[in-house]
Amino acid sequence: MSLTPANHAKVIIIEDDKYMQLILTEYLNKLYEIKTFNDGLDGLTYLHNGNMPDLIISDLNTPGINGFELITQLKASNLFNTIPIIIISGDDSSEKRIRCLNSGADDYIVKPFNPAELEARVRVVLKRIGK
Repeated sequence: MSLTPANHAKVIIIEDDKYMQLILTEYLNKLYEIKTFNDGLDGLTYLHNGNMPDLIISDLNTPGINGFELITQLKASNLFNTIPIIIISGDDSSEKRIRCLNSGADDYIVKPFNPAELEARVRVVLKRIGK
């Protein structure tokens, strides 16, 4: 049961690490309506079932469909190509960050990160889309 008002932005978190899921949910659910998934395929299925989030936060290396595949599928879809995506990853290679951003991700955050920084980045992305 969500304690956030219905007018709060809806955020999907795709993260297979239960501890990271807990951190993200605990920190962001005060401001946003949060739905979590363990893998990209479950998150994508949720979208195809008619659920439209305002933002997706996804780990780069998730089972089912990884972050690169998720970005590619979302950006190729007329239904989902405007949903902003923030990728989080323990991989800080410049090559992967550039690949994600060039594929359509709106931001790339390296783990470990300061939750306040993530919140600020989420707020900036949502503000840009009018949420």
